[in-house]
Amino acid sequence: MALRPEDALIERDGRQERVAIAEVAIGDVAVVKPGERIPVDGEIVSGATEADESLITGESLPVAKTRGDLVVAGSINGSGLIRVRAARVGADTTLARIVALVAAAQGGKAPIQRLVDKVSAVFVPVVAGVALLTFLAWMALGAGVEQAVTAAVSVLVIACPCALGLATPAALVAGTGAGAKAGILIRDIETLERADAVDTVVFDKTGTLTEGKPKVVAVEALGDEPELVRLAAAAQQGSEHPLAKAILAHAGAAPNLPEVADFRAVGGAGLTAMVEGRRVAIGTAALLRGLGVDPAPLAETVRGWQDNGWSVALVAADGAPLGAFAMADTPRPETPEAVAALKARGVTPWMLSGDSLAATAHVAADLGIADYAGGARPEDKARRVAELRAQGRVVAVVGDGVNDAPALAEADVGIAVGSGTDVAMETAGITLMRPDPRLVAATFAIAHATRRTIRQNLFWAFAYNVVGIPVAALGYLHPSFAAAAMAFSSVSVVGNALRLKSWRPPQDAHPAPAERAPS
Repeated sequence: MALRPEDALIERDGRQERVAIAEVAIGDVAVVKPGERIPVDGEIVSGATEADESLITGESLPVAKTRGDLVVAGSINGSGLIRVRAARVGADTTLARIVALVAAAQGGKAPIQRLVDKVSAVFVPVVAGVALLTFLAWMALGAGVEQAVTAAVSVLVIACPCALGLATPAALVAGTGAGAKAGILIRDIETLERADAVDTVVFDKTGTLTEGKPKVVAVEALGDEPELVRLAAAAQQGSEHPLAKAILAHAGAAPNLPEVADFRAVGGAGLTAMVEGRRVAIGTAALLRGLGVDPAPLAETVRGWQDNGWSVALVAADGAPLGAFAMADTPRPETPEAVAALKARGVTPWMLSGDSLAATAHVAADLGIADYAGGARPEDKARRVAELRAQGRVVAVVGDGVNDAPALAEADVGIAVGSGTDVAMETAGITLMRPDPRLVAATFAIAHATRRTIRQNLFWAFAYNVVGIPVAALGYLHPSFAAAAMAFSSVSVVGNALRLKSWRPPQDAHPAPAERAPS
C-alpha cells in the first residue's frame, strides 16, 4: 500500500532496527523522524510534533500532537521526532480499514446498476435482431451483399453497450473516491443511494454537535474574580473530574498556582483542599452547607444556571462563599453552519440526547433545532427513529458512541463520527473521519452529485443508441465511423464521471481552524 511506509524504525532490546511493516507487532515502539509517514496507529510516548492527517480525515491543516495523543498510520509527521507505541498494525489500522471500505463500496453494484444489467441482457439480443433485420431489409430492397453487411455491422458496432456499462460504475468510483478524500467513507452503494433521499437527520448531542467536554461558560464572584479563579484552579490540581479540568482550562496557563495540600474528594459532592493555608471547598450547595457555609448569596444565580441545564460548582474558603462556576458542553464552532446547511437542503434536524432535558433544550435553542428530546436512553433513540420512519420519513442518524448504535442500526442511513467508538462505526453505513458536523450535509451533497451524474450518463448512453442505431440501419454510417462514435460515447461518459473528482465539501472554501491544542 503506497499510502503507508513499507518499513518502520522500531526500538527493541535497547536498540533501533528497521523492519518490514508486516513485522511490526502491537506494543512495539516506532521512532518516526520529521517528514516521515507514521507506520502504525498508536499513542505518542515521547516527543511533540504536528501531524498532517489530511489523507485520513481530510483536515487541511496540521494538528498539534504531544505525549499521550493518538496518531494514525499514513499521516505525515511534522517537524518533531516522536516515539509511537503501536496499538493497531497491518489490516487493523485506520488507513487499511478506509482502503477496504472504499474498495468494497466501489466494487458493489447500485440498485440502478442492477436495472441497467437487466436492460443490457435484453438490449443485446434486440440489437442483434435489429442488425439481422437491417441485413434482410437491404437485401430485399435489392442492395448488394456488401452494402447489406456494412449496414448490419454498423448497427452492431454503434450499439455496443460500452457506455451503458460504464455509466454507473465510473460515477460510483469517482463519487466515493471524492467523498473519501474529503473524509467521508461510504460503506456500500445502497447507502449512497439512500443518502440522497434523506429528509430527516437525528443527531446525538454530546460529542457530535457539541465538543463532548465541559467548559466554563459563566463565573459569579462575590469578591475578586481573578482570586476566585486562582484558588479554585489551585484546589482542582489534584482532581481528574471533567468539571475540575474545565476550571483548570478556564484558568489557562496561569503561572505559579499555589501548591495544594490535604486534598480530599467527597464522592458526588465535590472536594476540599488546603491552599495557602486556607480551607477551600468546591462542589454542590449541599457540600457547602455540610461544612457550615451558607450558599444563599449565590442561590439566585445558581438557580438560573441550572434552569439552562448547566453544571454548577460553588466555591468557599474558610467558611465563607466566594463564588460559583457554571460549566456546559458547548456546541462545536462548526455546528450552527452545519444545521443551517441541512435546513437549506430541506432536511429537518432532530436532536436526541441522554443528557438532561434542560441541557438539551438549551443547546437546541442555541442551534435553532425545534425538534429534540432529552434523557433518551439507547432504546428510546431507536424507538424514536422507528417512529419517524413509520411516518414516511427517510431518516439518517449521526452519532459517535456505543449508546448510539441501536439508533444507527434502525436508521435508513447511519452516519458515525470517526472520533467515536468502533461499535458506532461498525454499525453505520457512512463514517465521517473528522468530527465536523458540516460533513453531514456534505455527505448528502456528494450522494446527490453522484446520483445526478449516473442519471446523466445513462441518459446520454441511451440517447446515443436511440439516435445512432436508426442512422446506422439506414446506411448513413460506415462501420469505422460507428466504431469512432462508439468510443467517443464511452469517453464522454467517463469524462462526465471524472468531473466528480473535483468535488469538494462546501466548507472547504472557508475551512475552520484545525484543533491546535493537544487532545
